[in-house]
Amino acid sequence: MALGFSAPLLLFFAWLRLSRSFREFILSLDLRLITGMQAWRWEGFGFLALYANHVLPAGFAITAGLGDMAVAFAAPWMVRGLIRRPEFAASAAFVRWNVLGILDLVVAVSLGAISATLAAAHPGELNTTPMATLPLILIPAFQVPLFIMLHATALMQSRQMAREVAGRLPVQASG
Repeated sequence: MALGFSAPLLLFFAWLRLSRSFREFILSLDLRLITGMQAWRWEGFGFLALYANHVLPAGFAITAGLGDMAVAFAAPWMVRGLIRRPEFAASAAFVRWNVLGILDLVVAVSLGAISATLAAAHPGELNTTPMATLPLILIPAFQVPLFIMLHATALMQSRQMAREVAGRLPVQASG
């Protein structure tokens, strides 16, 4: 599972670093679409359902589920801000939302790994081993890296927008 999580991210960030055309492509993507895709994180509700049905432990399922749902809940407002004013991409609120979205994913993966590692394997004990089987393995091995890449792309575009906005500000004379 660790390879499935880390390999796509390593490839993405290496490609960004080594390929100017890929970096330009990433910076040209529609930020509203990238941001709106985070609304898929409502699937975090599924973690709560799996906890309620005694499939996943509370510490992991509630934290990961509520974190995903919070990011998904805010996504339409982020998109609305970008539609109304493209410069919103350079705002502290937009940057903070993306950073918190990445943090939520890192915390969820960490809690999942810790839960699986510390599980004593007592009969009936809940742990995150179901996350290592189909179809749940698609979440840490595909969706989590994808959402991190989307957040990273949004942050790159945010930084680019901040530079553009700063370049348009009038220079004040000192005196």
